[in-house]
Amino acid sequence: MKTLCLFDLDGTLTDSKPGIIHSATYALTAAGITSSNYSGAQDFLIGPPLREALRLIHPFSDAEVEEVVKKYREYYSQKGMYENTVYPGIMELLQKLQDKGITMAIATSKAITFAKLIAQHFMFASFFDVIMGAEPDGTRERKSEVITTALDQLGGKDKFQKIIMIGDREHDIIGAKETGIDSIGVTWGYGSMQEFEAAGAKTIVSTAEELYCKIMK
Repeated sequence: MKTLCLFDLDGTLTDSKPGIIHSATYALTAAGITSSNYSGAQDFLIGPPLREALRLIHPFSDAEVEEVVKKYREYYSQKGMYENTVYPGIMELLQKLQDKGITMAIATSKAITFAKLIAQHFMFASFFDVIMGAEPDGTRERKSEVITTALDQLGGKDKFQKIIMIGDREHDIIGAKETGIDSIGVTWGYGSMQEFEAAGAKTIVSTAEELYCKIMK
């Protein structure tokens, strides 16, 4: 059986919250919005496409949100993407899956340029045949669009008997449903059991070892 695993990035492979929050705080402060306006909503920034996440904080116009995105990336490109750590057990998991001959790709709503730089910096890029993300202008931000493009680059769905989208937010589960593939939710990221259940997740795991067992089942 030829298996493909599509991994989300933020909250699944890496704990990226510090860099994302610092970048968002920098950008929102420049727009005159202080953290008191979105305290308790910070996790909303992690998982959704960036523009969608920012609009959960404030009802920006199209022009305003582009300015905030520009400021966000100003900080993120210099500091934010490095304020990041690989979750425990992930490197070992990727090595074991590679040793089993499983094809792997990253499917993230993060800008593709940042996704590739992060994977290279934290030394896990070599495990993945494809690293797919959003375009800087906001196109291909929906998780289903990212998944579809990744599958196309890998030769199409018919090339694999088993395809699994692995992620920590409802967007990963919903994106998998929309593209007709299976999914696994991981609890070490920024989602919740309630979020997974509401999205219809059938498989949820809490450790990298448990994830490996579910993939190999």
